[in-house]
Amino acid sequence: MSDLEYSVLVDFYEKIEATSSRLTMTDLLVSLFRRTPPEVMDKVVYLTRGTLGPDYEAPELGVAEKLTIRAVAQALGLNVRDVEAAYKKRGDIGLAAEELMEKVKPATILDFFTSAETVSKKRLTVGGVYDLLLKIAKASGPGAQETKISTLVSLLKYAQPKEARYLLRTVTGKLRLGVADMTILDALAVSFIGSRSARSFIERAYNVHPDLGYIAKLVAERGVEGIKEVKIRVGVPVKPMLAERLSDPAEIIEKLGGSCLVEYKYDGERVQAHKRGSEVFLFSRRLENITNHYPDVVEMIRQYVKAEEVILEGEVVALNPDTGEMLPFQDLMHRRRKYEVEEAMEKYPAAVFLFDILYLDGRGLIDDPLPERRRQLEDVVEESERLKLAKSEIVKTPEELIKFFEEAVSEGCEGVMCKSLSNDSIYQMGARGWLWVKFKRDYRYEMTDTVDLVVVGAFYGKGKRAGTYGALLMAAYSPEEDVFKTVCKVGSGFSDDDLAQLPKLLEPYRIGHRHPRVVSRMEADVWFTPFIVLEVIGAEITLSPLHTCALGRVKPEAGLAIRFPRFTGRYRTDKKPEDATTEEEIVEMFKLQRRVSEPVASVSETS
Repeated sequence: MSDLEYSVLVDFYEKIEATSSRLTMTDLLVSLFRRTPPEVMDKVVYLTRGTLGPDYEAPELGVAEKLTIRAVAQALGLNVRDVEAAYKKRGDIGLAAEELMEKVKPATILDFFTSAETVSKKRLTVGGVYDLLLKIAKASGPGAQETKISTLVSLLKYAQPKEARYLLRTVTGKLRLGVADMTILDALAVSFIGSRSARSFIERAYNVHPDLGYIAKLVAERGVEGIKEVKIRVGVPVKPMLAERLSDPAEIIEKLGGSCLVEYKYDGERVQAHKRGSEVFLFSRRLENITNHYPDVVEMIRQYVKAEEVILEGEVVALNPDTGEMLPFQDLMHRRRKYEVEEAMEKYPAAVFLFDILYLDGRGLIDDPLPERRRQLEDVVEESERLKLAKSEIVKTPEELIKFFEEAVSEGCEGVMCKSLSNDSIYQMGARGWLWVKFKRDYRYEMTDTVDLVVVGAFYGKGKRAGTYGALLMAAYSPEEDVFKTVCKVGSGFSDDDLAQLPKLLEPYRIGHRHPRVVSRMEADVWFTPFIVLEVIGAEITLSPLHTCALGRVKPEAGLAIRFPRFTGRYRTDKKPEDATTEEEIVEMFKLQRRVSEPVASVSETS
């Protein structure tokens, strides 16, 4: 089998890490992909993303830094204290190992490797590195720690200094390249179809089968013809459809063609449920496999969904076991435990409210209009006390929409979701469009609703906050440009525990320069790869000369900012950065304010 030397891959990593230009990053990936044999294209993509597979089934690779320090010491024949000192000096185990390896000749290679094994005796290869990293990730049970260390030592004894830098960053989950999935899709389109404009074609396949390694290998081996054969199937989560947001009921009705299906928007966790016979898999909106967190939901799907093979979408909500009332999202997150699942299930029982069906007994339904999907959903679901269809109603007037909205809020929901009933009301995988529109609590009045923003930078604290971050630079997402644009600095709402934990929480995403996907006029003390999503609330949205969200959309040389922003205490671990509040949503909220209140002044630097 053809392979690629790992040194070639890390040379590209070094160049990618050094650039802040997304176009340059894409060009580098194109060059890399064109040099990569199709047989290992999937492994190159996985390693470049810092994973060993797709999000829904990749084993966790994060190895504790203490273990990597021991491995470096063993590989180089050094004292652990010497490695610890080098790590403390550089703050990066990869850089520390690289410097030490340039000074110290590695010990003799272990004798148990033979030429038939996956690692070449002379040079590391991508295939060999991937196989041994997989061995590290899958090691479990008694002796797992020693297996991880001995395997990592073996890799390091073959590695050149620069290779060691990226190997150790990979195993500790701190590769920090900042390569987005959409950038990889752009590079695949250019590399194997000849034009960036072909990305939408590959992206559709990726939305159906969101495994970048699989898609990359398929397009490298078979081009367009291979991509055409990608179909929805049970066990592989589909990229979830997203919604726009509007504040005016009349505008919503008009936007959706004069009538729409309105559903309760429950304050829970969105779940994609896959059923094949008695097997049930649950995936989060981030495509993580969360089946083990909800054994009661698995049993409900198994018992009350009458289909051999089916893919459904719904919302899982925590219930008060004494009253049956719905509990807020924060309480449901107690179910996201690795251990004591039975105890959490008893304390926070779950209910499921299903709202869509994407696949049924051999046929994909994503291209069917919503009324047909809803009919199929009703046919296969036998409602029970804790598994129901999302409450819905067809409305034709703003008054009917407001009445249904107020009913939803009174029953503990966030608001309602308004959905098109037109003939083209397909399921738009991975897209945010006007077929679904969110209408949430208090949009109609002022900014008392929350937004979900992405941490892209931080500023060092002073006084009581010395030694931690005093404020975080937050950004909204622009789907059209696939970038994150700053909208505020958040320093309020954090508890003492939050402040103490923030550096540790953000450290895996820290990088040495502004990320290529971040558009900022401000210079942060520390920059991060966009990943962590926080829920934020503020007094209002104002014009700002400092922030880049909607820059030039309302006033030349002015963006939009959130005035007096405050962290609500809610870490949106259920959301990817691309699921954050969009630039367009911020613009719509600003326009609403202008209609219902006096014009606002430009924001001060305190924003």
